[in-house]
Amino acid sequence: MNVTLAVKQYVSKMIETSGSGMKVLLMDRETTSVVSVVYSQSEILQKEVYLFERIESQNREPMKHLKALCFLRPTKENVELLVQELRKPKYSVYFIFFSNVISKSEIKALAEADEQEVVAEVQEFYGDFIAVNPHLFSLNLTGVSRGRSWEPSMLQRCTQGLTAVLLSLKKCPMIRYQLSSDLSKRLAESVKQIITKEYELFDFRKTEVPPLLLILDRSDDTITPLLNQWTYQAMVHELLGLNNNRIDLSRVPGVNKDLKEVVLSADNDEFYANNLYLNFGEIGTNIKNLMEDFQKKRPKGQQKLESISDMKAFVETYPQFKKMSGTVSKHVTVVGELSRLVSERVLMEVSEVEQELACQGDHSNASQMVRRMLQNPRVSELDAVRLVMLYALRYERHTNTILPALKGELERRGTSEHLKQMVSRVVDFGGKRVRGSDLITANDAVAITKQFFKGLKGVENVYTQHQPLLHDTLDQLIKGRLKDSQFPYLGPSSLRDRPQDIIVFVIGGATYEEALTVYNLNRTSPGVRIVLGAYSFLREI
Repeated sequence: MNVTLAVKQYVSKMIETSGSGMKVLLMDRETTSVVSVVYSQSEILQKEVYLFERIESQNREPMKHLKALCFLRPTKENVELLVQELRKPKYSVYFIFFSNVISKSEIKALAEADEQEVVAEVQEFYGDFIAVNPHLFSLNLTGVSRGRSWEPSMLQRCTQGLTAVLLSLKKCPMIRYQLSSDLSKRLAESVKQIITKEYELFDFRKTEVPPLLLILDRSDDTITPLLNQWTYQAMVHELLGLNNNRIDLSRVPGVNKDLKEVVLSADNDEFYANNLYLNFGEIGTNIKNLMEDFQKKRPKGQQKLESISDMKAFVETYPQFKKMSGTVSKHVTVVGELSRLVSERVLMEVSEVEQELACQGDHSNASQMVRRMLQNPRVSELDAVRLVMLYALRYERHTNTILPALKGELERRGTSEHLKQMVSRVVDFGGKRVRGSDLITANDAVAITKQFFKGLKGVENVYTQHQPLLHDTLDQLIKGRLKDSQFPYLGPSSLRDRPQDIIVFVIGGATYEEALTVYNLNRTSPGVRIVLGAYSFLREI
């Protein structure tokens, strides 16, 4: 099960269907993201696609020598725009591909508009989601619910995205959902309705063990999104912002103009692909090794690369190195900025306290550590609030709680009203009263696992004690021990055997720590294939 490959194959098939000749790719805002994440512009140019346009753009020039490939979501707005386009066609011929199921009435409206008979093809290709990594997809949505109820249009969009993933992977699954979440049950029922209604589309070859769709709710584990992460992809997303594989570096002090926006794609960047799930210390060491290899080729003027700032200086000093290894200069800039932020925001110390709160049970020690961090002026407003949120979740009903005092510390720091309110909101959203699983148990004082990375100055250790609740949920599922009483099947049937193909969808957003968990389970569980999806990837709650 590979969602990246599924979308790539759809795009390739669209281009092949149109035959040889110069083409324009006509997309909407969402399908532009779908395509750009799996294909670079240079790759598509090699397939005779020379122009990229948005369907809503009003000032497109007529170009009758081009064939139009239209890849659009089947929305009312897009159908109306296509109707207008076909009445006054700007291109010689149109190949129309919708990213999801389109109704017969909308097909009829398009046929009636095609008076000049320029439409050669209309098909459904189910690329209605963002393929972030081979085992990871997102719908890039925000604001999907009103409290604990679905926003109706968002329930429909999540249903469409999920059914598109199932169709693209050719899976007709059994469905399990989190009993403690009405949102999970509603989405499960909505997906089942579509599978029943479009039964011909889901008529795939039966496998010995049916695939499984597991729908979860973020409210069961609100701790994971509050923790700072130390693997490359997770850090980039958390500290710099990763949007459809793009990072905005324009605010980085002294950044080269060519590096103000960079693309990080595991498909087109070997270094990123190899370092995606490695920790920060290892990444720095790997960049250092690459650059030292280059230096060995220079007989004179060698210099020692002791720190990330040395590497940045080295890249700037040797423009020919930059030319030879644009990829490395890009990663030196990214890692350099991560390093600056880690130091500026004392994130190593913050992370140590976060891990203490998430994994240990010593209230007295945790209280002292949180207080000390809140009194440190270098700790950012956001990190301070997240520490108090973690404390509030961890020691929600502790008899000696110091939560009022911690809120007082936030007040003294001049924390904004919006962020202060987040402390009580996170408990309302994912506190003990709401959770369906044992996120925090009395005997969870797991032995601390400290990994020391001394290959790069400035990164002495990384804490990796915490495992998201998703790890335990999937581990129980793979072993056939996940309780039906907490995660019931939708409908009368249930799996007799252990599941092999598992699609997990997290309402409320997933994290890159959970993506790492799925990646590791895929590597260590023979015969099991897991894909993780969410309506977005969280930077923080």
